[in-house]
This record gives sequence, C-alpha cells and structure tokens, in this order.
Amino acid sequence: MLRLIAFRVAQFPLILAVIYLLTFLLVWVAPGSPFTNERNVDKAVLDSLKRKFHADSAWTFLAYYPKNVLTGDFGPSFVHKEWSVADIIRSALPISVTLGLFAMLIAVPVGVGIGTMAAVNRGGALDWISLIIALVGISVPGFVVAAVLLIFAAETNWFPVGGWGSVKDMILPGLALSLAPMAYIVRLTRVSMLDTLGWDYVRTARAKGLSRAVVIWKHSLRNAFLPTMTYLGPATATTMTGSFVIEKVFHIPGLGQHFVDSVTGRDQPLILGVVMVESALLLVFNLLVDLAYGWLDPRIDITAKAG
Repeated sequence: MLRLIAFRVAQFPLILAVIYLLTFLLVWVAPGSPFTNERNVDKAVLDSLKRKFHADSAWTFLAYYPKNVLTGDFGPSFVHKEWSVADIIRSALPISVTLGLFAMLIAVPVGVGIGTMAAVNRGGALDWISLIIALVGISVPGFVVAAVLLIFAAETNWFPVGGWGSVKDMILPGLALSLAPMAYIVRLTRVSMLDTLGWDYVRTARAKGLSRAVVIWKHSLRNAFLPTMTYLGPATATTMTGSFVIEKVFHIPGLGQHFVDSVTGRDQPLILGVVMVESALLLVFNLLVDLAYGWLDPRIDITAKAG
C-alpha cells in the first residue's frame, strides 16, 4: 500500500508540470494584456511594466516563474499589483473549501438517500422525484439556480442575499452549488442499487432473516456506493475550487471569483496559480478515492498488477 501511495505521489510533479505548460500555452495565446486595461498607456510605461513582471515575452515568463512555483511562489498578480498570487490563494482558498465541503455535505447524504430509495421503490413517487432532481441539476445552469435562490431570499428575508461571514451566508450558495453533484449522485446510486439488489447475496440475506433495512442500507449500499465513490473524487475537488459562477453571484470572496477576475483581466500568474491548486486537489482526491475502494470492499486489491 505504501509503495502504491509513493508511486502515485511521485507522479504528481510530472502531471502538474504538463498541466502548467498546457495552461500557460492557452493563457499566453489568448488575446489581450493585463497591462493595457487602462486607457492611453504610454509605450515606455508598458515596456517598463512588462520588464518588472518578467512578461516581455512568453519565453521570459516561462523561464522565470515555473522555478518559483516549486517553492509555492506563483509570482505577483498582474491585476492586483499589491497582492501576490500566493497571498490571494491563501486568503481565498479556505473560503472556497468551506463552501465546497458544505455543498458536498448536502449533496452526498441527500443524493445517496434519494437514489437508494428510488431504486428500492422503482417506478414509485421517489423514483420520479429522483428523475426530476437529476434533470434539474444537470440541465439548469448554476447561475439560474443561484438567481432563483436570491429572489427567494429577497422576498422572504430569511437568508442574506450575499456576502460571507456567518453560517447563514453559506446556506443559499451551498444549496445552489450542491444541486449539480447531487443530481449525478442520485442517478449513479439508483442505477448501481438496482443492479446490486438483484444479486444472490441480497436474496440470501433476506432468506436468513435479516431485516429489509439492514440488507439495503448496510449490505447492498456498501457495494452499490463504489461507482458513486469514483465520481466523488473529481466532484469534491471541483466543488471546492470551481464554484466560479456561484461565488460571483453571491459576492463570495473565494477562489472562484478571483479566477473569473483573472480571466477577464488576463492575469496569467493568477490563472496559473488557481489551475495548479485545483489540479493538485484533484490528484489528491483521486488518490483518496482509490484508497477508499479497499476500505469499502476488502475484495478489491488496488495494489494488484495486471496478469
């Protein structure tokens, strides 16, 4: 097990290096410049700014910044000149992580519960409710859900309509952010449970006298949860750092809002910094999911080699 973990962790630098180079290529060829946002910028001033931030050319940028990334220094922000990218990430990432974890704490129990009951009561009311949740969660854009919740908050005065600082501030954005992963979790759990409930060991457990609730929630769900677990790795990483629209709508000073501002302002170091943080989280959560397979089902040997 330790050998597997060490091997996977040793792959992280290579994967992150490839992601960095591809992201660098995309952000550098994109039109626009962070130094020309102000009107009538003198050419001498523009050249001085580019030299100051090592952005004279793509090669100058690539020769200076990547080596500093190894120490956690993503360089200064081109748009927020008084802040470094590392400072922005340190201040914004905990907010996005808190909001993302809150959203997943809603999505996972509710999604698994509805998906399980939909499979057990196939064709019933809960099954149709699960279908509605899946259609709404997958089809309706996040900004539409956020706008509807904002209107609800404004009409009822039950929740704040934006900002960050209290538990109540998390409820509406958390609900909006949890809807999409909840939809996928509902459908994955339902399909997997339908397959699991038809296995021989489920009928044997019922024949031995075990209660219906124990067979469903203890024995069946543990096996049916494996496909959902596969989805939870990238979903959790994306939810924790990728709530761009939700944070913008609710005026939450998280990493997603800074990423939107960095794209509109062509802030290359900030774009690269946010992408690298999200990529690192994605790799870590995928590794945790692989390790969780062996815990959920001891028959799975994640260290086994192909024959």
